[in-house]
Amino acid sequence: MPVLNQSQLFDVANTLLSGAGVPAEDAKIVAQELSDANIVGHDSHGIMRLMQYVDFIRDGHVKIGGEFEVVRNAPAFAVVDGNFNFGQVTARKGLALGIEKAQSAGTATIMMRNCNHVGRLGAYTQDAANRGFAAIMAVNAPGPGGVAPFGGMERRLGTNPISMSGPSINGPLVLDMTTSATAEGKLRVAKQSGKTVPDGMIIDGHGKLSTDPNAYYDKPYGSILPLGGPELGHKGYGLSVMVDVFCGMLSGSGVCRTDLPRGANGVWLHLMDVEQFLPRDEYDEWMSKYVSHLKDCPRLPGVDEILLPGELEERVKQQRSANGVEIPPETWRQISELAASLNVSLDFATDSSS
Repeated sequence: MPVLNQSQLFDVANTLLSGAGVPAEDAKIVAQELSDANIVGHDSHGIMRLMQYVDFIRDGHVKIGGEFEVVRNAPAFAVVDGNFNFGQVTARKGLALGIEKAQSAGTATIMMRNCNHVGRLGAYTQDAANRGFAAIMAVNAPGPGGVAPFGGMERRLGTNPISMSGPSINGPLVLDMTTSATAEGKLRVAKQSGKTVPDGMIIDGHGKLSTDPNAYYDKPYGSILPLGGPELGHKGYGLSVMVDVFCGMLSGSGVCRTDLPRGANGVWLHLMDVEQFLPRDEYDEWMSKYVSHLKDCPRLPGVDEILLPGELEERVKQQRSANGVEIPPETWRQISELAASLNVSLDFATDSSS
């Protein structure tokens, strides 16, 4: 299997997106998000998404070059319509708008609708935290999703992820999680790698628990369970419902819709300028004390270290930046077929990969 470094990952994504007709600046934004996701270990949001994205273009679900349209504007909030351009393009512009507003007003809320898949939420909140903002970001799928409500056996919810991040001297704390038992992309990674998934994540189309990712994709379609699985899934289900309210209803993106293109998202982004809430040195003092409070906790037998949210991704980033990212053979086969269909060459990746 090929092993690609971050530059190669970016080039693969940029080459294929450009070959599919995506404008240069937009292709670079999406390629950067995909390659960054691979580097921090979230392959479910990495270059494996390229096949899906190009299909979305071909099927008209992604409107390449769609306008970033501010439909409601106020000093501390805005409602944005992405007009079905790539979600990463809309989300990056929405983040820039939110930072500008929060720098002035202290806080800002940006609602985005008619986005496509926005990628790894932690990338946006972490960037905000690196600039001195505490950030919350959540996304819903206003159309048919892949998650069953607690006690149900059909898809009625999206995976409805949430990310929160706050500045810290040694790097931001970054929570990035689905309100479902797993992300759909992780099932896709398992399927393409020929692996099973842990028990309690999915049910098949007859409502039975399964560890075979194909049970989700094969007819009758299976469903992902809410976070907490069959026992505690009411907690994830409750979070998911409220994400639909905040991200779907308040953004105008909606819920229970069948008239939207595949992959449509509604986004809620909220930013707080830390310095305008309390002096940064005071905040840093509290954060330092809090991190030590958690890290110094007596550990259970067999536990070497207590990790903070986002710490594992940073360590994977260091490892993969040094050693590259292994691309599963099935994923690379699909990418190679896609390149051939677009009449572009990926020889630059395979010639120099190990």
